[in-house]
Amino acid sequence: MTRSDTPKAKLENDLSSDTLERQLRDYVNITKKLIWQRQASFLAAMLLSAFYFDAALALICYSGLLFSEVLDLILTRRVQAWKGNDPVAARRFLGWVMINTALSAVMISIFVLLIAIQQNSGGHFMPLFFLFAAALFAAMNNHQILPSLILRLLIYGGTFLTISVMDIVRLRPPLDSHHWLEFFTVAFVLYFIVDCSFVFLKLYRKGLKQLQKIKLEHDRAKRAYEIKSQFLSTMSHELRTPLTSIKFSLDLMDSGCMAKMPEELKPILDIAVKNSNRLAELINETLDLQKIESGEMIFRFQSLDISRVVSDSVDAIMAQANAEQIEVRKEFPEGEVLINGDEARIQQVLGNILSNAIKFSEAGGIITVRVEQADSRVRVSVQDTGTGIPENCEAQVFGRFSQVDSSDRRKVGGTGLGMNISKRIIERHNGTIHYQSRLGEGTTFFLEFDLRRQPARGRDGGPSRRDETAQGFAEANVVPGE
Repeated sequence: MTRSDTPKAKLENDLSSDTLERQLRDYVNITKKLIWQRQASFLAAMLLSAFYFDAALALICYSGLLFSEVLDLILTRRVQAWKGNDPVAARRFLGWVMINTALSAVMISIFVLLIAIQQNSGGHFMPLFFLFAAALFAAMNNHQILPSLILRLLIYGGTFLTISVMDIVRLRPPLDSHHWLEFFTVAFVLYFIVDCSFVFLKLYRKGLKQLQKIKLEHDRAKRAYEIKSQFLSTMSHELRTPLTSIKFSLDLMDSGCMAKMPEELKPILDIAVKNSNRLAELINETLDLQKIESGEMIFRFQSLDISRVVSDSVDAIMAQANAEQIEVRKEFPEGEVLINGDEARIQQVLGNILSNAIKFSEAGGIITVRVEQADSRVRVSVQDTGTGIPENCEAQVFGRFSQVDSSDRRKVGGTGLGMNISKRIIERHNGTIHYQSRLGEGTTFFLEFDLRRQPARGRDGGPSRRDETAQGFAEANVVPGE
């Protein structure tokens, strides 16, 4: 493989081919942004020249400048509507930029020359100043495309020299006259403008190179992230298959269906079952995280009675709570409380919060689960009487692979992914998740959702046909992950 065939070289070539496109877009953007500044300058110059010199010539020149501005606006719209990734179109646009540049610069130079020709005495301060302002404006704002800038400055430079040499050729003054002073001053001004042009050009090119480096690093990071995601997904699936067989065998042994387990082996079997469950949890949470980050997690939103969903989640962990001698209380409002959500995902979040509440509570503790409705919001709270969470630990609670107690001697194990996944799931429901806690007094986690409005009743007391249709669409809605 040659160097030009490597992914790095290919990516760098792609970036370099995008340089002209980037320059064209920057050029037309600044052209559009400064249109009113240019028009104000042209109008002021036209009014002054019309008042002090020939009004008809001033109007003709101003009309020519307006025509060049119209061409610039047409070019600007075409480039902005251009989808890019077309070198042929880019070169064609560059050609139009050069034509518009030449037309605009020539019209400004003719306008200035006509003023200089009509001004027979007192030097040529006014036309030279107009030309200086136009050249400095170009140096500051038209440096994106170097051929265009060079062409414009060459036209302006020729006009500068023509005006300064015009009186010298006509009058043939001595070297100590103000005409020669004006000529040398013009030469100095030309040097100043060229120097300014290259300063702004270098700054722009430096910014462009930095942008290319950032894009290159971004693409490298994106590729590395994609490889990491593929690796995690493949390894998690490959680990899940043998683990399922291991868990099934351990569960059979633990249940005593195969044969009676000797008492001396029971502690070892319990450790194996416990750790196989932890490994399964790690694999499942890693897969969930990978799905969320890659946008592959599916959400099936439908109308849900949140009280029923919470009650089912509590019933699912009652065996674990009874084993730990923890009382679980439920406080639900009367009647249905409807939200729009994915039942399986909400139960996943509730199962994680309830499981944590049990893990961090001592025997004899109480967990209170509430569903409350206030105006257009629904709040689900899980309050425990456990150890509590220290202050300013939100980053650890909802972070990835992080826990509040990350020491090797922590009492409760875990992957550090559960709450991060829960937060992302709730955010996909346009909800919020947060908590309140005090050390030694317990923690309360809150889930808040938007209340789903009850459907309007028809004449027969049932839902109206329109609401049935809307509800059908909501229940069939499948939303891909982020």
